[in-house]
Amino acid sequence: MSARSDTTWFTHDRFGLFVHWGLYALPARHEWVKNRERLTDDQYQVYFDHFDPDRYDPVEWARTAKAAGMRYVVLTTKHHDGFCLWDSALTDYKVTRTPYGRDLLGPFVDACRAEGLKVGFYYSLIDWHHPGFPVDGTHPQRDDAEFVEAAADRDMAGYRSYLHGQVRELLTSYGTIDYLFFDFSYAGHEEYWAGKGADDWDAPGLLALVRELQPDILVNDRTGIPGDFITPEQYQPSGPMTENGRPVVWEACQTLNGSWGYDRDNVDFKSADLLIRMLVDGVSKDGNLLLNVGPTGRGDFDPRAVETLAEIGRWMELHERSVRGCGPSAHEPPADCRYTRRGDRLYLHLFTWPLRHVHLPGLAGRVRYAQLLNDASEIVRVEVDPDQPAQNTRMGGQPDGTLTLQLPVRRPETPVPVIELFLN
Repeated sequence: MSARSDTTWFTHDRFGLFVHWGLYALPARHEWVKNRERLTDDQYQVYFDHFDPDRYDPVEWARTAKAAGMRYVVLTTKHHDGFCLWDSALTDYKVTRTPYGRDLLGPFVDACRAEGLKVGFYYSLIDWHHPGFPVDGTHPQRDDAEFVEAAADRDMAGYRSYLHGQVRELLTSYGTIDYLFFDFSYAGHEEYWAGKGADDWDAPGLLALVRELQPDILVNDRTGIPGDFITPEQYQPSGPMTENGRPVVWEACQTLNGSWGYDRDNVDFKSADLLIRMLVDGVSKDGNLLLNVGPTGRGDFDPRAVETLAEIGRWMELHERSVRGCGPSAHEPPADCRYTRRGDRLYLHLFTWPLRHVHLPGLAGRVRYAQLLNDASEIVRVEVDPDQPAQNTRMGGQPDGTLTLQLPVRRPETPVPVIELFLN
């Protein structure tokens, strides 16, 4: 297998934007609408015929991402429905044949670079439109016996050649690409009969091609063989992630409301403070967060997404150094708190605001100064005899080695207050 790439920028930047966009933005009923509603190619064609995102403004996308504190953006070049956002020479099922008629990827890449953002491409290994893709348990027409019978002789080798050819196009047409998210392998999954995996894609050959064309690119783990990082989806790992007992680079991919594509009537949006806590929680466990937005059929970010990203950005503006370039700490945080660390700075993120005092095990004598990060106001340390009993207005002692900090009664007006600890 090809050598892995240097992940230094990735583990430093910590926070990126995922953008799921395609024909499924028009029905606005989840990006798997073709699968869920068992739509045929003819039924789905209406969205191709009307795809005209006249308000597409990748410069605004990039600036919104940067203002939110994100430092890389990953766009779906082709999702499972097979529709391509670039002028692929290998298919007519592409944006340049729609009413919009123009490549979407080039302006996106240029906009990200202009804002200093790393550029990422998502590419689905699955393709429900391609005539050579063998029907399996993910296919929208899997329950149509006549269709399944007619597709029985489909040749995976032909589709595999198409897949590799499109990846070559993507990695040779737009200059340096920093990140590639393949999606996904599912061999052996009971819910997806005739599932496909590494052998079907020729994952070793595919990864070798990627490394040949873009030697420094980061590639995820979803081809069925190891990549540069692993990708837990829609859950928060309970601790730093490992493989065979060794730490691995990881990135949680998360949605705003459970859908990846634009889903008009889905109002189950996560709050900004929850998303900030998810970001911090991931960094405290040595992970990244890739947070998704699904633009509308006209190319706008949903106003609810814009406001959420803006609120995250307001927090990041004051607390960025507790995330960027940070990783986990060996110290055990108090309940409802998370530590991140960078060099001699330890950051205590308070998910709930305690009354007057917070007790930090193992840090007595190890902190030379403490301050609230949002305004650099001093946080006073309190000396408490470990053997002191609690009595009336006097709090009891804490275990030996505990550092006690005295907090203001009113929490700072921010979703997640942070105390910056300068270590000896």
